[in-house]
Amino acid sequence: MSSQTLQLITSHRGASFSAADRVDVALGHLAVRTRRLSGGLREGVLLVELVAGETKVFVLPDRGLGIWKIMAGGVELGWQSPVHGPVNPRFVPVAEPSGLGWLDGFDELVARCGLVSNGAPDFDGTGRLVHGLHGRIANLPAHHLDVTLDEAAGTITLTGAVDETRFLCHSLRMTTSLTLHADRHRVSWTDSVKNISDRPTTMQMLYHVNFGPPLLGPGSEVVAAVEELGPRDVAAESDVPTWNRYVAPQAGRSEQVHFVRLRPAADGMATAMLVGPEGRNAASLSWRADSLPCFSLWKNQGGLADGYVTGLEPGTNYPNPRSFEESQGRVVPLGPGASVRFDLAIEHFAAGAIDAERKRITGPVAPVPAIHSRPKAGWSRV
Repeated sequence: MSSQTLQLITSHRGASFSAADRVDVALGHLAVRTRRLSGGLREGVLLVELVAGETKVFVLPDRGLGIWKIMAGGVELGWQSPVHGPVNPRFVPVAEPSGLGWLDGFDELVARCGLVSNGAPDFDGTGRLVHGLHGRIANLPAHHLDVTLDEAAGTITLTGAVDETRFLCHSLRMTTSLTLHADRHRVSWTDSVKNISDRPTTMQMLYHVNFGPPLLGPGSEVVAAVEELGPRDVAAESDVPTWNRYVAPQAGRSEQVHFVRLRPAADGMATAMLVGPEGRNAASLSWRADSLPCFSLWKNQGGLADGYVTGLEPGTNYPNPRSFEESQGRVVPLGPGASVRFDLAIEHFAAGAIDAERKRITGPVAPVPAIHSRPKAGWSRV
């Protein structure tokens, strides 16, 4: 049994930049492959494929180390966006005046939102855009990337770093460590966000984790230990009675979002699981609730061609404009050199294991949640 570490991206002061565009290394049941994509909006994007047993993960270093897709036991976790990505960030106008330019590149399974802001577009009193939708981190490139294959442990670990820096404004560094396990369909990662400035600052983080078919379909269900739930706005009020259920794609149906507070397990981890049609497959998302206390459930049940998708979204706050969230105290203060850590995992379950995971999530007695029929003051702007 052996291990091997590959340095894929290196860039720092006083050193030249290097990136391994063509790598194909295997070690037992582990493998790593890289390639530069070409054609259309994908032109120049670096794609890193990690393989551990029956699990494959596709990571995008040029897009904030986002996860494009996961293949787990032959089941694809991800969605079919009308945006045919992965999209090179140079084609994403994040500062476009409407504040919605972020959507031009949106098609990942896991897209990080932050680090300065993570919610809806924020405008000042004159109508000038201050913060665009979901922030900048998902369209910033990694400046460091290593992959370690450990045959004895049966794991692959990817480590990388992305900076979100603006001169005289802020300087934040996100360092991530992502691990695959050859013996189970599980991908876990830890993100640490550090203030590398000499000045204090604040930050936000939200994980936009998106599932479409085959896991999403009529009859799909979200399982979670909900303590409190409310619709984001008036448009979501009609969906409150069926907040955890999904219907078939309906052309023209608008998105609906619910803001949620979950009950974490004894180990401090909160979990939401999406169970697919007929209960044959499921995927869970787990995270530490102390650092990501807010959960948003995004349901986009429009036509298939328009992106039939749902988002499980833990965050430091709810994805409202930053100015509103700051007024509610939902920003993370970081002194010079201080950092905050986020731990998450995605795991695929087949039919035989879904009931056991359901019972683990809800506990022996499912909680009776407080369900609001209208947006809750303090959670929503309305």
